[in-house]
Amino acid sequence: MSRSVDNRRRRNVTRSVSLVVGLSAIWFAESAVVAWWSRPTVQQLLEGQALFEHKWTEHDSLAGGGDGLGPVFNATSCVECHFQGSVGGAGPNKFNVKTFEILPTKKDPLPMSGIVHASAIQPELKESAATVRRYNPVVPGGMKVIGGCRIDIVDFDPIHYDTSNTPALFGSGQIDRISGMAIRTQSIRRSINLAVKEFDLDFKSTPAGRVRVLPDGRIGKFGWKAQFATLKEFVAAACAGELGLSNPMKKQHVPQEYREDTKAKLDMTRQQFTALVSYVENLPVPQREEPTDNAARTVIERGEALFAKVGCADCHVPDVDGIQGVYSDFCLHSLTDNNSGGYVKQPDVPLPEDHPTLDEWKTPPLWGVADSAPYFHDGTAPDLAAAIERHAGSGRHVRERYRELPKEDQAALISFLKRLRAPGTPGQAVAER
Repeated sequence: MSRSVDNRRRRNVTRSVSLVVGLSAIWFAESAVVAWWSRPTVQQLLEGQALFEHKWTEHDSLAGGGDGLGPVFNATSCVECHFQGSVGGAGPNKFNVKTFEILPTKKDPLPMSGIVHASAIQPELKESAATVRRYNPVVPGGMKVIGGCRIDIVDFDPIHYDTSNTPALFGSGQIDRISGMAIRTQSIRRSINLAVKEFDLDFKSTPAGRVRVLPDGRIGKFGWKAQFATLKEFVAAACAGELGLSNPMKKQHVPQEYREDTKAKLDMTRQQFTALVSYVENLPVPQREEPTDNAARTVIERGEALFAKVGCADCHVPDVDGIQGVYSDFCLHSLTDNNSGGYVKQPDVPLPEDHPTLDEWKTPPLWGVADSAPYFHDGTAPDLAAAIERHAGSGRHVRERYRELPKEDQAALISFLKRLRAPGTPGQAVAER
């Protein structure tokens, strides 16, 4: 029987390898198409930068026929939140956004996500937990008798709140050119490596993440939940949701109703929107800051080796689809010990198969990580050491191996991460805190 199991495992690995070879051929063809793009003019980039830094107001002169800022919004400009390191960077916790997800029920079987906007043009339009509750009441429980047994069903609250920290936008244009096939292939390779290790009775490796497949079949790679396939969609949603600016791809929200205002006039023309996307697409790529003396270089090289050895590079993959130093697999992972994702009250109404569970989040790219604190989707890890310590769930083996390192090795790993700087921040590496 043992020989039969071994043979079955070998066949599975062989089939997986064959699949990778086949997918790789498609991947190279797709990459060739993705690599082609039209370069924006200098004038477009300048216009895009002006729009990124513009402080929008109600009935703004740049809004054309639209109503300008709002009516509900979280900020008045892109740079208000995206500024750490330099323009386009991450943001501190004071700019965190309150988000919610409505879990499926028998009455409404599809999940829905949204934003509780922090501000409104008029006080009566202000949003709150009460306005979210208005359309999403608690589903009352009750009692069922199944097979002669009485089963008490507890009340089910479909609303789940969370907090989103502002991500850095540096290198977004490079990420936009990473093909979905490359992400799939990377995930399959990871699964093959896991199968080989399990064949050798090694069960302490980091599980492979889930590729986010969107309803239209494309692969998501932008947003904390990988909910956007392209940079253009990400920017469109940010303009509409964070600033209340209707654009050619996304309309502003109806206050307190958490849906697009399909009748809203455009606040951004196609030319303005294209210029803004072009500017974000061409934000510089973060760079690794190399030490100038041999002793520091030795420490950084040691830290980089340990980064791979303890398993950080399992998910924070250094290079993807020819993009070097990005440090992400762009997959969904659960880093909490609650593997249910919080979805335990209504198992007869499951989430769609490709939809992230509540505790699944996309692996954030680590390029520029030294200048993007705080960390995690909710900004609850104030520094790099705290971020590593928060790795539970799928990352628990990595955390344990990090804890087992001597203090000087832990410091070397952190020193390596502190050399992954945001563009436009030359000088010494971030000081130890």
